[in-house]
Amino acid sequence: MATWTALTTAAGRDAAEALALSCEGLAPEPSGTGVFEIEDGSGLWEVGAYFTDPPDQIALSLLAAAHGARPFAVSELPDVDWVAHVRRELTPVVAGRFFVHGAHDADRVPPGAQALCIEAAMAFGTGHHDTTRGCLLALDRLVTAEALSGRVADIGCGTAVLAMAAARVLPGVVLAGDIDPQAVETAAANVIANGLAGRVECVVSEGFAHPLLADAAPYGLIFANILKQPLIDLAPQMAANLEPGGRAILSGILTTQAEPVADAYAAAGAPVERREDLGDWTTLVVRKG
Repeated sequence: MATWTALTTAAGRDAAEALALSCEGLAPEPSGTGVFEIEDGSGLWEVGAYFTDPPDQIALSLLAAAHGARPFAVSELPDVDWVAHVRRELTPVVAGRFFVHGAHDADRVPPGAQALCIEAAMAFGTGHHDTTRGCLLALDRLVTAEALSGRVADIGCGTAVLAMAAARVLPGVVLAGDIDPQAVETAAANVIANGLAGRVECVVSEGFAHPLLADAAPYGLIFANILKQPLIDLAPQMAANLEPGGRAILSGILTTQAEPVADAYAAAGAPVERREDLGDWTTLVVRKG
């Protein structure tokens, strides 16, 4: 089966990662994306998107221009295992007590770290993006401060890296939902691979629509690492499903988008308690009054 690659370069890691994330919203969507440093001293990073259907080259051109990157070079290639290619490029990520790694780096886990093994797959959230790292750092701080109690949910769970991180350090069963059945299938496999069967339960759900998520409310902690507009749209639901004093960790937000998201949650009764910017991306911790 033929595949297509779309490759470009951007100035700096942050710009490259922002462009790669934007590619996730294309139609047809890529089966995977990758960001790699070009080690020639130029400061450029390569952004690759890999497709099983011919990509929309006009949409790619618009994305490249919007992110200040060179135009994408699109090529049709013979069948290639791009997941394996991306896997080779993933290096471990440290976020507080959490150590996110691929199976090939299992021997590098530091003593005492909370290890999470996430392989490259066709679902967003290997832990290598600043949005995921920001959420893990926020969780690490809250656990250190002993500021969490109650049930935990991960809305838009992707690979379930955040749900599994919570299950590593908090009691009870963490509920994880995503609208993409493929993401949920990947998440469930990751749960088993990380020895967390019975501690994380994964379901296909839009927001809190699934009965399992709806019936377990209210929550002491909710993760939502998605995108600006879905976060804004979900603000009333998120606040309604938090217990008094409960927190939500929100990301998938560009720094330029943080204020509208913060305003939506303040209006819903869950104002921002903490904000952290990593590169072009913001993580918000909101707390219900």
